Formats: sequence, structure tokens, C-alpha cells
Amino acid sequence: MNYSIAALNLPQDAEGVLFDVGSLYTLFRGLTDRRKRRGVRYELAVVLVALVLAKLAGETTPSGIADWVQERRALFLETFELKRKRMPHHNTYRRTLKSAVGVDELEQVAQQFLGALPMTGATVQICLDGKTVRGTIAFGETRGLHLLAAYFPGAGVVLCQVAVDTKTNEIGAAPQVLKLLDLQGKIMTGDAMFAQRALSLLIVQAGGDYVWTVKDNQSQLKSDIELLFAGDHECVPGFSPAPTDFQTAQTINSGHGRIEKRTLTTSSLLQETCDWPGAAQVFRLERETQLVARGVTRAEVAYGITSLSAADADPARLLEIVRTHWEQENGLHYRRDVTLAEDACRVKHWGVAHALAILNNLVLALLLRFQSNAAKAQRHYAAHPDQALRLVFSHPARL
Repeated sequence: MNYSIAALNLPQDAEGVLFDVGSLYTLFRGLTDRRKRRGVRYELAVVLVALVLAKLAGETTPSGIADWVQERRALFLETFELKRKRMPHHNTYRRTLKSAVGVDELEQVAQQFLGALPMTGATVQICLDGKTVRGTIAFGETRGLHLLAAYFPGAGVVLCQVAVDTKTNEIGAAPQVLKLLDLQGKIMTGDAMFAQRALSLLIVQAGGDYVWTVKDNQSQLKSDIELLFAGDHECVPGFSPAPTDFQTAQTINSGHGRIEKRTLTTSSLLQETCDWPGAAQVFRLERETQLVARGVTRAEVAYGITSLSAADADPARLLEIVRTHWEQENGLHYRRDVTLAEDACRVKHWGVAHALAILNNLVLALLLRFQSNAAKAQRHYAAHPDQALRLVFSHPARL
């Protein structure tokens, strides 16, 4: 591609390239630049756009990003009417993320942009999950930057994320995330760590619902659910089984040399006696996985609780919700770790790593607007940087 004329493919008028109000570029331009004016060579928004475009094209390191941008300097010079002929050095990107932009403000910009994407508003389920940026774990240490995110699986979007303080854990950070979200009509899902009374109450009071798995961190609740469903299997000789309202749904899937059977059974019988905030149903989930080639079968049982009533979520619906929650492993974590090489990044500064994680969330959302295969979308935008520019110049509602 002739990058010297690539900007001609962008919408223009007599004053130059056009961009929408509310586009990612205009939101970047509204960020507070914390650098001293003396010595500033590149506009903050231009540096951030360069980072996003290079990541859209598959570059994952500051050095690779700098080289990619330098090779396409004709496009940047024409588009942004830059006076300097040379593009930023790789250290410029590091320094900019470290000192020029505030992480909290950048997170707000990301939330504003991603929240305006068409699919985000239509998504009902929100997955709450944390992730450690492994490259920030210093030698001899066991903990690095840990981010708790609210992931919208239906849209493939991380709407917001916060850094977990080293003095607490994800439970302490969860209320901060929830207060950033409009929970009305939403379903929050999470693993057993988030099965907490305070979080459940916060969600229900905000007009949302929750689906939690329950383990030994809530031992009494788990024991009550186990005892309830034990009657489904055991009956004392000479006595009739106790009346129940159990309902069951089952799915069987095969692929990759495995046959997986999932059986979910629900009950509302604990609703009157359980003092858990908003509790409407409990469930037992039985998973059986057969490894065909090895002739091995593995089985496990999990329990859960939800504020969704039986009328709002039958066993089939609950089974779908529980399965969708774990899509974050492939939909989010795999893409950030493998496609965007987040864990392989050697940036040790937590602020820089946090800013890069925010940009990764933006990049993934933009890639998935093209197609579900993020790696293939990267190859497309590597060949067509003018089309990638259209993404950052367009209002999210038009993507």
C-alpha cells in the first residue's frame, strides 16, 4: 500500500480530515496532558492513536509500535498535519503513558467510548472477573498489578476495570466496579469469591440480579444447598420422598476429543428460610467430561444461588448463564494474553501496564467490530491502516 496517499481515503473537507464528535480521537483530545509544555513534541492524542493503530495491526511492544508507526509516517504526517518528519521513539510511548496521562481519566474515556457501542447496551449479562498482568510481577515477588473487570460477553467488551489494592482483594474492589455500572435489568455473574451478602444486596438494590457459584467460603449456605438436593438422590427405606419443586435441564456437547454433559437442577424451596439477600433459587450443576481417546471420565458437582426467580430463569436459562460466564476465558483473557501478548509485555511500571491494559480493551472492542477472529482482524488492519483510522475517527454508534 502507498501510505503517502492513504489519508486520501479518509473523509475530508477543505480544512483536512474529518472526525466525529464522540470518536475515540476526540475523546483522547479531551484528556488532560500532564506534561510540561516545554519540550512536548507530539500531541497526546496523536501518541495514543498511534498506540491503538499499531495494536490494531498486531504490534504488542513499545519498540514494535514505534517501528510500525515510523514505517507509516506519511499517513500520520498527512492525517494529523504534523510538522516533525520523524515519529515518536519507543521510549516516548513509555514516558507518555507513565507521566502524561492519568489512568483514572483514561479509564473514564474508555468507559464512555465502549458504553456507546451498539452491542453494549443490548447486553444483559455482565461477568465480574479479575486478571493479573504477569509482566508486572517483579523478581522475588508474588504479586503484580491485578485488575478487576466488568466484561460484557455478548459484546466482547470490558466496560470498566479497576486496579485491586495490594492491601485487599477482588471482594474489596468489586463495589467500586459495580458503582460504575448501570445495573438495572442486568445479571451479574461471578465465581464463588463474589458470593458475598453485601455485594448481593448492592446488586439487588440497584435493580439487577446475580448468579453466584457457592463454595466453602460460604460454608453454611453451601451446606444448606447440598442438604436440599441430597433428597434428590437419597430416601430412607419405608418413606416416600419429600415433595420437591426440582426442575432439570441438560446439555451434551462434543468436540476436541471430549464429550461434556452438564445437568443443572433448580429449586425455590430455600427462598422462605434462607436469609441471603434477594435469594430466589438455588441450583446444583453436575459436569461430566469424557476424554474419548484416553477412556477417562471426570465428574464434578457445583452449587449456586441466584436472585432470578423460576419465572425469570428456568434451568435451561440458568445453565446458559453459567456457561456464558466462562466465555471470558476465551473471549477476554485468551485474546489479551495471546493475541495482544499482554502477559508477555515486560513493562514493570504498574501505571504504564494499567494504561496499556485499558488500550488493549479498546483495541479488542474495535477488532471485534470487524469480525470475531481478532488475529485475522489484526492482519486486515495491518494491510489497511486507513480503515483502522476510520475506527478511531468515527462515533462508536456508527461502528
